[in-house]
Amino acid sequence: MENKDQAQRLRVATYNVHKCQGLDRRVLPARIVEVLREIDADIVALQEVVSHEGGPREANQTRFIAEELGMDYCVGETRKHKGGAYGNVVLTRFSVSSTINYDISVRGREQRGCLRADLEIEGAGVLHIFNVHMGTAFLERRSQVRRLLDTAILHNDELKGARIMLGDFNEWTRGLTTRLLGSHMKSADISNHLRRAKTYPGVLPFLHLDHIYFDEALEMEKLILHRSRKALIASDHLPLVADFRFHPRNNTSGGKRAGRNGRE
Repeated sequence: MENKDQAQRLRVATYNVHKCQGLDRRVLPARIVEVLREIDADIVALQEVVSHEGGPREANQTRFIAEELGMDYCVGETRKHKGGAYGNVVLTRFSVSSTINYDISVRGREQRGCLRADLEIEGAGVLHIFNVHMGTAFLERRSQVRRLLDTAILHNDELKGARIMLGDFNEWTRGLTTRLLGSHMKSADISNHLRRAKTYPGVLPFLHLDHIYFDEALEMEKLILHRSRKALIASDHLPLVADFRFHPRNNTSGGKRAGRNGRE
């Protein structure tokens, strides 16, 4: 029988930072950094990040946030925003072995993407992170979820480790996206872990847009909707945070650090 104490502990979060523009309409990447410090996650999936080369340091939101937190990062650009790269970002305390950015856009709609980051988790093997930001239209999401589930992305034969798919799915009700992803992966069901069943907008939630799906190799211990004073104003979304045990595998290689093992 497997000793659960040998399992790797991970904290994973998804957070739509809304271009780092808060409810006070101020664009403050440093405030997003402070919120992420409160969370203290090992892996963070960010959506709606803008990164400009040149100019003030904070103009490159991805690099600024990663450097302030001392984390590695990878970027999945979906389009340009005022000349800067706009899209999804994965921040991590682990080694990134490879990345790929999938275009899941639907003709006539805003460009959308899914960023995959393959991470080397010490003592547990490879972990594939899929950071998704789906469209706002019903038919658009139907097309996108089918693309996510095909052999080019989620069921790709190249995948060798456990998978986590998380992000802003923009599904206002329990629709096809929720049902299909829930039939292929385990869902972080907020109704079982939180006092509220909605996550968006942060100040007065009435929709559930942010989701986390994961494989059997991961055992979720805790789910948190981070509602600090700073988080409530930093973006219209709140960070959704999950604590996992990632069970060890034989085909592992060393990562940068041992996740949350040994930490309270």
